[in-house]
Amino acid sequence: MPTPVVNATIAAQMAHRSIRAYTSEPVGEDTVATLLEVACHGATSSFQQQVTIIRVLDPSVREQIHLASGQPYVGGERGELFVLVVDLHRNALIRERAGAPVEPLERTALFLQGVEDTMIAAQNLVVAAESLGLGTTYLGSILGDAPRVIAALGLPTRTFPLVGLLVGHRAQEPQYKPRLPREITCAVDAYPELEAHLDALADYDASVAQYYDLRDASSRVDAFTEQMARALGGGAASQAPVLEVLRSQLLCLR
Repeated sequence: MPTPVVNATIAAQMAHRSIRAYTSEPVGEDTVATLLEVACHGATSSFQQQVTIIRVLDPSVREQIHLASGQPYVGGERGELFVLVVDLHRNALIRERAGAPVEPLERTALFLQGVEDTMIAAQNLVVAAESLGLGTTYLGSILGDAPRVIAALGLPTRTFPLVGLLVGHRAQEPQYKPRLPREITCAVDAYPELEAHLDALADYDASVAQYYDLRDASSRVDAFTEQMARALGGGAASQAPVLEVLRSQLLCLR
């Protein structure tokens, strides 16, 4: 569905695609500095600023992130790799220096506020990068082995590597993947009942099946609902013992 109002920013957002192949052309230090500055200027819950962004340059560290993710395009040297970390450690240190208790930082609510900060920063970085003509892809796959990422990046307690990002010059132009119809995902005043929009869901299933068929006619073609029924929760990141890792990092203890 086309957007009724368009400007350059909205056009870039609507053109988003996950780019998993990059050229050898570097992003450039000025661009990297700008992207990091933009990311840090996102909205932050209660001004807590509970996010740290780590740029990965060491090939040995990148290889560990690659192994944690299990995705081949994470390895190598192409594209800038960032890991966005939910960071309650910094504020814990500030409170300790002030003689204040750190107990609030053990609450799940505080961790979720850090998650909000981190994903807002990530999306700010992505929108900025794509507005400059760069390609991006989120790497939720790093949660497949969060302890490996924590060790590779030397993350202290009260931190958690929430998501990775690859940013670079595109070496592919994939098709746009269709999204669920707005009447299914957006509503006014009350939750939208799926049963009232089964025709729209069926049409969406057909468009998704066509997308995958056009992308690779030799591979299995599944509609959206078939994918959710068959594959949801099957990936390594979806099966990882995240709660155990969080508690070992002194997060979400209450």
